[in-house]
Amino acid sequence: MSTSILDARNLSKAVPSAEGELAILDDVSLSLDKGDSLAIVGTSGSGKSTLLGLLAGLDLPTSGEVQLAGHLLGALDEDQRARVRAEHVGFVFQSFQLLDSLNALENVMLPLELHGRSNAQAKATELLDRVGLGARLHHYPRQLSGGEQQRVAVARAFAAEPAVLFADEPTGNLDSHTGATITELLFELNRERGTTLVLVTHDERLAQRCQRLLRLEGGRQLVDELSQ
Repeated sequence: MSTSILDARNLSKAVPSAEGELAILDDVSLSLDKGDSLAIVGTSGSGKSTLLGLLAGLDLPTSGEVQLAGHLLGALDEDQRARVRAEHVGFVFQSFQLLDSLNALENVMLPLELHGRSNAQAKATELLDRVGLGARLHHYPRQLSGGEQQRVAVARAFAAEPAVLFADEPTGNLDSHTGATITELLFELNRERGTTLVLVTHDERLAQRCQRLLRLEGGRQLVDELSQ
């Protein structure tokens, strides 16, 4: 496989069903370099989130290979894949996935502390200030709006300086204005930090912001092209 930061070859995923084996993905391939941005688009049930899970090593394909940051994921056990994710990957989800018992600062500090960073508090404070939440450091998720929670999630995702950031419908639960703000943050941090950005989205306007577009239909790859 290549020396790209993320390389997938001939990915297929099938699961058993009452009617027999059900193909969710069928022969999808892509290759991304450092700093690239890719939108994965398609209708509901087209296999977008399944593909993202395979690319991130959260699941394994029925056939095909994924190489992430130089690691062939299919050759690793579950603990080894988790270590690769911890070292090289950030996530932003539609549902924010913040820990309710931790305030904004502590949520962003968590991945830094897990990496043994001695400057976790200063780094987390800097990131929260960067996303416009410098005055909300000690607020808990329940005290923050949806947009503010997603800003915390974006700051947390970039905290450990991941090589690849996977975002699954990152603006799906937000109003259009707040969603646009989160989109700008993702692309600003993508440019500033050279992080490869992989977005699953149904928002065509968001998809067109990416350098590349991969469209799925019924688990099949229709197009993988420059969108700009």
